Amino acid sequence: MFMNAYDLSDLKGLVVDDSRFMRQVVEQLLRALGVGDVVTAVNGFDAYKQCCSNNPDFVITDWDMDDYDGPSFVKRVRTDPEAPNPFVPIIMLTGYAEHKRVFEARDFGITEFLVKPISAGVVYKRLVRLIDDPRPFVNSGNGYFGPCRRRMEVDKFSGPNRRVLKPLDFANAS
Repeated sequence: MFMNAYDLSDLKGLVVDDSRFMRQVVEQLLRALGVGDVVTAVNGFDAYKQCCSNNPDFVITDWDMDDYDGPSFVKRVRTDPEAPNPFVPIIMLTGYAEHKRVFEARDFGITEFLVKPISAGVVYKRLVRLIDDPRPFVNSGNGYFGPCRRRMEVDKFSGPNRRVLKPLDFANAS
């Protein structure tokens, strides 16, 4: 089966959702995929504490949560000088699939995006993408720090908004 291609037993995941049912579903799914350690949190505030005490290898977080939502949590992980790992891959899991939400999530620093309902295969593919194709991080200098937001190179585009530098070259530019 395709899901046995990677040994995920050394990974530690954090699942953040205010729905106990969803936390349990995602936690059990990750364990079934072979993730060695899974911790959970009920909101972004609790998730940040879990990041500080458990330093997960990846996070799967819901968007809408009472008290402290997913976007606030992601922004804090990416920008707080006290954050233990601002580079941790974060997968946003939400029931909202509108382009506006996807772009908004990208712009506050998520690494991947998943829409509910989920399947083991889709979650596995996202975890493999985190391993096989890690995105470089950028600090734009005007408020954005996180994974490079560009996914593909479009060499044939020559319009006025075409960027000159590729994502990896950005860090080396002076």
